[in-house]
Formats: sequence, C-alpha cells, structure tokens
Amino acid sequence: MMKIANTLLGLAAGTALGVSLGVLFALDKGENTRKKIKDSVSDKVDDLKEQLESLTEKFREKSSDVKETLEEKVDKLLSESEDKSEELIDLLEKKLASIKKKVKK
Repeated sequence: MMKIANTLLGLAAGTALGVSLGVLFALDKGENTRKKIKDSVSDKVDDLKEQLESLTEKFREKSSDVKETLEEKVDKLLSESEDKSEELIDLLEKKLASIKKKVKK
C-alpha cells in the first residue's frame, strides 16, 4: 500500500516539475508564465489531495475488513476452546467417577 502511495506521489511530483519546467522554458510574458505555474501547481495539489483521499478511504475499508475478519477468528477460537474445555471437564469427571468406583471396591 505504501509503495503505491510513494509511486503516486513521485509520479505527481515529477509531472508537476515537468509541467513547471515546460512552462518556464516556453516563450511567454513573465506574468502569464507565473499564472500558468500557479495554476499547474494548484491542479497538481488538487490531484494529490484526491489521490490521498482515495488511498485513505481504501485503507479504512481494508482495515475495517481485517478487523472484522480478526474478530470472527477470535470469536471462533474462543468458542472452540470453550468446547474443548467442556470436553476435557467431562472426561475428567468420568475418570474421577471411575476412580471413585475402583476405590470403593
């Protein structure tokens, strides 16, 4: 997940830098060039915000799924261990009863 975020961030930063350099080297008035750079950077910032929001939402969904799965597994494990404990108690009670019978004889 972090590799994707880093890749997207690098791609966006590279794109912004490329656009900015392209605008700087284009023949135009300084005022127009500055406006183009400002607009370009603003667009890239907006794109990055959208990507970050998307990644954040995906992370929330995934962590929610993982939490739910983990809770289910813990519940299942607890239930199984209760069953095993009850089986063990029953077995020990039978053994105890058997030993008591032998002792009485």
